[in-house]
Amino acid sequence: MTYQVNKTDEQWREELDPERYAILRQAATERPWTGELLDEERAGVYTCAGCGAELFKSGTKFDSGCGWPSFYEAVRPEAVELLEDNSLGMQRTEVRCANCGGHLGHVFPDGFGTPTGDRYCMNSLSLDFTPNS
Repeated sequence: MTYQVNKTDEQWREELDPERYAILRQAATERPWTGELLDEERAGVYTCAGCGAELFKSGTKFDSGCGWPSFYEAVRPEAVELLEDNSLGMQRTEVRCANCGGHLGHVFPDGFGTPTGDRYCMNSLSLDFTPNS
């Protein structure tokens, strides 16, 4: 896929701290229960930490008990890219920012009790949060 934000690996390394680079550009995962956005409860918007694209609204965030911020839908379907991920001996669906291709996490169809039935399980370090003013 061609992304609107297209940078070299060197540019990404210069712009992102090592932890964010590992997650956004190398599909690493932060340890559960460690992300600063896990317990964020203010109203606002979650954006891609790589490019600033809007990804999730606070009203779609819920406590799934998984250890990572969870959302039941993206701000718009086209805001995220969904890819088959068969790594680690599992079948999962990877979620990437559709604007820059940054790895965000995975989506699972086990969001019981949510309007969509989905659980977008995102890395805190892949996101930035802007509270409503």
